[in-house]
Amino acid sequence: MSTDASPRPPQAAAPPPPKPVVQPGDRVFSGMAKGSGILILVLLAGVAAFLVAQSLPAVLAPAEDVQGGGGFVVYVWPLVFGTLLAAVIALLIATPLSVAVALFITHYAPRRLAAALGYVIDLLAAVPSIVYGLWGAYTFSIASVPFLLWLENNLGWIPLFAGPASNAGRAMLVVGAVLAIMILPIITAVAREVFLQTPKLHEEAALALGATRWEMIRMAVLPFGRSGIISGAMLGLGRALGETMAVALILSISGGVTFNLISNGNPGTIAANIALQFPEASGLDVNVLIASGLVLFLITLAINSLARYIINRRRDFSGAN
Repeated sequence: MSTDASPRPPQAAAPPPPKPVVQPGDRVFSGMAKGSGILILVLLAGVAAFLVAQSLPAVLAPAEDVQGGGGFVVYVWPLVFGTLLAAVIALLIATPLSVAVALFITHYAPRRLAAALGYVIDLLAAVPSIVYGLWGAYTFSIASVPFLLWLENNLGWIPLFAGPASNAGRAMLVVGAVLAIMILPIITAVAREVFLQTPKLHEEAALALGATRWEMIRMAVLPFGRSGIISGAMLGLGRALGETMAVALILSISGGVTFNLISNGNPGTIAANIALQFPEASGLDVNVLIASGLVLFLITLAINSLARYIINRRRDFSGAN
């Protein structure tokens, strides 16, 4: 039995894959995208550098030179408290309402009604802040007085509603409600788009297993859209934190720190305080206001970072997987 021991001819090496041809338009688009990203970072760094440089005189100034005589921390602390309190109230009111409206538009309303309702909700985001402030100061605050009195009479044993209730409706709870109306279209728009991206197979599988429409939403839609809900809520919170005119027009500011939401004695907010004090400020007072703006900048940055962390952490457990 013979075997063929002749060497095999070497196989020819596979030719390298052709390099993709980069079109000039692709290069222009790539350069513009990178340039825009770098420009945003440069502008953000420039804003931060300006705020830090202008804030140092206020932070390092003697306590008696700062308005109030207690130093910068004592000056800004009630403003930080009021800013966070108003924003949290707005978020607690707006988030469940926004999710409910988004679910109605995407899964309950007829197509024509859903399109019209979505258009109206989007229009609310285009209303200027000054319009919301005027409406809140001259209409909504007055209409809310009976409700504030009811809270005082029936829930006054809770420190949040201890009263005495504001006779003009210029209370922190009213400001929070107006801010909730302002951020509602933002959260609704984000939640609506995320709910529409829910895989139809997930929804049909839940319905095929005998789930009701609400059970299908609870098992398929809400888990899929959890990250989007958080993102929309953080976007709305960012607007509530920086809102100026509506708070300045509605809120009766007395300074201090209090959890009483229905009285005339309310802490101010950073943005409203800057808007009210800046026209007449001079010298060190300007640096104090800029320093309070730096504090608001850091608060917003911290909240956005926390939201990004929560979203990234929940992405692995999302219904999209």
